Amino acid sequence: MQEEIVFRALHSTNMAIIREIYDGEYSSHCFSMELEKALESCCSYIVIEPTQLGDETARWITFGNYLHKTAVISGVMSIVSGIAWSDNFTPQAPLSIVSTLCTGLYTASWQFDHCVKYQVERDPRKLARLPILGGLTAASPVVLVRKDDTKRKVLHCTVSLAAAAFCLYRLYRKMK
Repeated sequence: MQEEIVFRALHSTNMAIIREIYDGEYSSHCFSMELEKALESCCSYIVIEPTQLGDETARWITFGNYLHKTAVISGVMSIVSGIAWSDNFTPQAPLSIVSTLCTGLYTASWQFDHCVKYQVERDPRKLARLPILGGLTAASPVVLVRKDDTKRKVLHCTVSLAAAAFCLYRLYRKMK
């Protein structure tokens, strides 16, 4: 009953705090369940006090960011190299493949994950504006901020598809 009241209170404030309070041997599992509830309730801010859970979540989000950036940068470089070296596929094809693979992996791994909607907030000025951070028990909690990722998904899918299509078009023209 107490868990339900806390969950409603967290949802109404639009901020969830996963406190580092160990009640038994299954505390880390309880922390994970609290994080899942907070992610599913679409809280604007999620503060994670347990160090291990916070680090794992931050690494997962950071890895997704790297995949996204790699897909976009390699896709753009593939298109640019295809225009710059119109007689040579050597730089364009591998860059296009990397972009497509990163986009595919990102889409397959993060499409249904609730963490995809969050970014780790590292800016001390923004963190200082959060009213709750003064009453935390952890020295360095991980703070997740909900952000709309629609533009990000459209960007990397569009760039990857354009790079692959341009590469295939050039290959088709060369074989013809």
